[in-house]
Amino acid sequence: MQAEEIREMADDEILRRIGELEEERFRLKFRSATETLDDPLRFRVIRKDIARMKTILRERQLAAAATGATR
Repeated sequence: MQAEEIREMADDEILRRIGELEEERFRLKFRSATETLDDPLRFRVIRKDIARMKTILRERQLAAAATGATR
């Protein structure tokens, strides 16, 4: 998922998507312990998507705090 796509999403939508990705990562972790995964690089993609979403949420929090502090 690209950063531009994430920036178009609302905060609650981003949080919901983070939850979905963390659940998928959890399921993949257990499946990888018992069987060979079709796409082992999916772990990396999920991890990076979660980090990207959390970064954008943090940017929004800092921007809101900055505008609140200047008023």
